Amino acid sequence: MADGAGASAPLGGAMFDPAVFISLQQKIDEDTAVREELKDIVQTLEKQDRATQSILSRAHSTPAAQLLPILDAAQSALATNQIATLAVLSEKASRHPYYKYNGLWTRAMQDCTFTVLLLHYLRGFASTTEGGQLLTPEQVGNVLGVPVNLKDRDAFHLTIEEYLHAVISLTDELTRLTRNAVTLQNHTAPLAIARFIKDLHAGFQLLNLKNDALRKRGDAIKYRVKEVEDVVYDLSLRGLARVG
Repeated sequence: MADGAGASAPLGGAMFDPAVFISLQQKIDEDTAVREELKDIVQTLEKQDRATQSILSRAHSTPAAQLLPILDAAQSALATNQIATLAVLSEKASRHPYYKYNGLWTRAMQDCTFTVLLLHYLRGFASTTEGGQLLTPEQVGNVLGVPVNLKDRDAFHLTIEEYLHAVISLTDELTRLTRNAVTLQNHTAPLAIARFIKDLHAGFQLLNLKNDALRKRGDAIKYRVKEVEDVVYDLSLRGLARVG
């Protein structure tokens, strides 16, 4: 019995090969290095986008006729900073499985998309009383220089969910702009924004959203509709805007 028990024991008394854990630690170190590299790029992107959005925030205190210099400055910052950083992020991130690391940059992508959407809307807002239009996901991708909703390969891209989150953020920002436009004696802007947000709300009602966070945010657009309608209603009561 003793001889049999001894024969079944692992060589040297070890129950595993220590090289397995050495290999695992190497993989952990490699993964950490990748995450840190991507995180540094994303942090740069976030900082750049905050700077561009800071420029665009001046739209809330600037008459529509004087918006173009602000929009040109924001466009220049976007092209010089975010788009260049996104090119680096895309190149680095595409070396690795997309869904392993996309949580690092998805919020930054939402914010960059929001910046592009707002910039484009405000350009139309500055040139016509009808306001701007909504860029499609593909148009946003063209501006940012990244592919959209990739299905044929595992690479960095703009997702539909990121785009929709940005659209919801746009409704929030335009609702705020509605009120501030009135303080600047711009009584046509609220009407244009109200029509735009109502159209967006109608569009979201066509979607069958599975993402809980996205669905909840989409449902909240109805409150933005009410807010802009209240502004328009108040203007119409005062005879400052003609509805219809």
